Amino acid sequence: MRFSPRAIGLLAAVVTVTIWTGFIVIARASAQRTLTPFDIALLRIVGASLVLLPWGWWMVRRRTAALGADAPPSSLAGLSPLPLRTTALLGSFGGLLYAMLAYAGFFHAPATHAAVLMPGSLPLWTALLAAWLLRDHITPLRAAGLALIVAGDLLVGGRSLLAAFSGGDVWKGDVLFMLAASCWATYSVLARRYAVDAVQATIAITAFACLVYVPSYALLIALGAVTSHLAIAPWSEIVFHMAFQGGGSVVISGIGFTRMIQHYGPVRSTMITALVPGLSAIGAVIFLDEPMYWNLVAGLLLVTAGILLGVLRKSQAGMAAIPSTPASGRTAP
Repeated sequence: MRFSPRAIGLLAAVVTVTIWTGFIVIARASAQRTLTPFDIALLRIVGASLVLLPWGWWMVRRRTAALGADAPPSSLAGLSPLPLRTTALLGSFGGLLYAMLAYAGFFHAPATHAAVLMPGSLPLWTALLAAWLLRDHITPLRAAGLALIVAGDLLVGGRSLLAAFSGGDVWKGDVLFMLAASCWATYSVLARRYAVDAVQATIAITAFACLVYVPSYALLIALGAVTSHLAIAPWSEIVFHMAFQGGGSVVISGIGFTRMIQHYGPVRSTMITALVPGLSAIGAVIFLDEPMYWNLVAGLLLVTAGILLGVLRKSQAGMAAIPSTPASGRTAP
């Protein structure tokens, strides 16, 4: 049975938005259960590695067999289809720092904050970094959109910072969410700068994260520097995180965004993903019983308006995380 391009594009959009929304709600729910943020980051990396590392190994060997000495350089014993320097740069920001900062943030701040501060601030960081590293021009229209995003972020995070004077620690999660978004934006801009294929970039950052994080995690656990709850966590929780955080958030959402870009184009796709902050906040209220204060609603509206205003431009510019090619396109989570 063959589906029409329109049906495939619609399905890809639904899957992508669902996974991105579920990532925020599920990560916050997980913070209230057994595993630590280091454990969840490990399961995300291992789950994605089970799919992407064999794919990378096969991709490198197929290129070598077809092109011989003229094959593009690879690294990490043939697991990464990109050169070592590119793999290390992209892997540090997109594979390691993003996951650790994001998951740690959910242990301090609610999902409603993450809904605004992570996907909401991503266009802001991407635009600023692209202007600095890629010399992208920020038009007045996009500048207005970025100003709305900043205002929304301040409405959400400002209250948490004020609460810090009375002993609150939600501000720590807000800062971690903003840092996580900045790390993904850095990865996105670097991927654009080096003009890497999105599928190859996803494989590369996963290979780097696996080879760096897994032995480091094991060493820190052995030394007692980091606490792990893997030994006491139920197997159902472990398998779920490997499947959803690794297979879903990393692999399936990447393929889904690729299909969405191919059908709807970068501008319409970015407008579709503007649904994520609002849906995540609603999901947090419904499934996690989180309160929705007036400042969260106002911040959410401002951030969503800023994203939509920024993509009214006809060119993709800095709004998309990685430029699409006939075969690829990828962004967070």
